[in-house]
Amino acid sequence: MSWFKSKKMSEQDYNNEEYTEEETQEIPINDRRRFSEEGERVKDDTRDERAGSAKSAEVTNLENQLKEARNRYETAESKLVGVQKKFEELKSQMERETQEMRTRMQKSLEDRAKQGQFNFLTTLLPVLDNLNLAVAASEKDASFDHLLSGVKGTARSFEQALMSVGVEPIKSVGEQFNPELHEAVDMVEVTPENDGRITAEYSRGYKFGDRLLRPARVQVGKAMTQQARAE
Repeated sequence: MSWFKSKKMSEQDYNNEEYTEEETQEIPINDRRRFSEEGERVKDDTRDERAGSAKSAEVTNLENQLKEARNRYETAESKLVGVQKKFEELKSQMERETQEMRTRMQKSLEDRAKQGQFNFLTTLLPVLDNLNLAVAASEKDASFDHLLSGVKGTARSFEQALMSVGVEPIKSVGEQFNPELHEAVDMVEVTPENDGRITAEYSRGYKFGDRLLRPARVQVGKAMTQQARAE
């Protein structure tokens, strides 16, 4: 009986050895997997920790890059806001200065215009004085010569007043007819050498600088052809 038990135990030990051998053959020698005392495999958390650590480092790197990009964006946006604000300030300043300059120029032009009017009226006062003197003289002496002399003096003073503000009379009699300065009222027969020349002036023309105030109304000479003279 004891022999049978011993034999049975030997077979069981043998089977256990075979089982162990089979398990040893299935598991590589350098296998780093962990097993419990009961022979069960224990989950290796080290590999998961390494994977998680690697993943965490990658995520951290991406988060840092994102943070840096966000900081650069915020910095650029802040600079853009500053530039826009500076631009608006300069724009407002330029508009204000332009308006002030426009106001000063307008006032200066108005002052110059008023000064010009003042100067012109000042030059007309002697003309009025001469007219009053002529009227007073004609009341004392009603002769035509005395009245004519007073009118001529008044006309000369008035013309001088116009010239003092830049008005110039247009030459006419004896000059070649110029349609830009003269207005032909009628024509008269003249010798060939006087053809196209002004023979008389009906009203004087005037210029103000380069501008024509009014053309001189004149009479123009026209030489007739030999056939017309023969007829």
